[in-house]
Amino acid sequence: MATVTLKNVVKRFGSFEVVHGANIDIRDGEFIVFVGPSGCGKSTLLRMIAGLEDISGGEIAIGGKVVNDVEPADRGIAMVFQSYALYPHMSVEQNLSFGLRMTGNPKADTERRVKRAAEILRISELMDRRPKKLSGGQRQRVAIGRAIVREPQVFLFDEPLSNLDAELRVQMRVEISRLHKELGTTMIYVTHDQTEAMTLADRIVVLRGGHVEQIGKPLDLYDNPDNQFVAGFVGSPKMNFIKARVVGHEARGVVVELAGEEKTRIVQPLADAAPETGSKVIVGVRPEHFGLAGEGDADLPVAIDVVEHLGGTSFLYARTANGEDVVIQRDATRVPDTPGITVSIRKSYLFDEKGLRLR
Repeated sequence: MATVTLKNVVKRFGSFEVVHGANIDIRDGEFIVFVGPSGCGKSTLLRMIAGLEDISGGEIAIGGKVVNDVEPADRGIAMVFQSYALYPHMSVEQNLSFGLRMTGNPKADTERRVKRAAEILRISELMDRRPKKLSGGQRQRVAIGRAIVREPQVFLFDEPLSNLDAELRVQMRVEISRLHKELGTTMIYVTHDQTEAMTLADRIVVLRGGHVEQIGKPLDLYDNPDNQFVAGFVGSPKMNFIKARVVGHEARGVVVELAGEEKTRIVQPLADAAPETGSKVIVGVRPEHFGLAGEGDADLPVAIDVVEHLGGTSFLYARTANGEDVVIQRDATRVPDTPGITVSIRKSYLFDEKGLRLR
């Protein structure tokens, strides 16, 4: 096991900078997830840690040793890619043992490692099969097993579940989480799926445009985002954002009026200096933070467009009087059958025009 440290890591392709001074400290045995939209630099960061991409500036250390100029094979890492990359003419056992056999690893030790990996991943009964006779989930287990047999200090996962269907993705998330608990090895996982990030990570690194936006535990990011991007990216359905303006101040906090809703005013407590009266701001409300009229700080009339029933929970896709889309989470037994309702805002977040959180 090992720590992984990135200090001011930069990546340029020619004059174009795609990673801008990333600083990340990953603890020994921690499960870290890099998450963000396509093109945010998360896979590039992972490939730089693996040594598959040269870094343009900064420093990467694994287990306290700077590895900027160390070959990938000597970094003590093992990588699982999006594609399974299995040898089609080899059995599962041969795929698992191939790398060790090519490096001259003793036969007895190779057999021990392969057997252990197969037991951990519950693929012992598949050892004689070839990849074409395996399901997608089984192939992904073999790909992970090929990494396990190397007994690395750090596991790197590059969107390993994106080729699987929805049911298999859920199953493999559980398997990978269980694997981390069993091995206790440092793992770095890249995904664009915030649900994977929330369910797998000890901590999440949220990236946008090559910048680290925020690092924290899943529920800390969900409950206490630093900016509008993190607030909107972490959570499904995402946080609702409603335009507003500051109309005054009182002892409890700043008074905010929602755009197009003169009677809908929220008092938002702020520890920092409050924005001036007349300032434009954005109110953020998570779907589950809407309640029945009169339950919260402010009532908001909305027109319902679509109701999505998901069993015990339903989502109401609606519009405010100003035409802004909102998603409201309700208990399925309390979903109205009218085209318009008034909901209450029980909890909200406040952001300035640039998207920075006002606390």
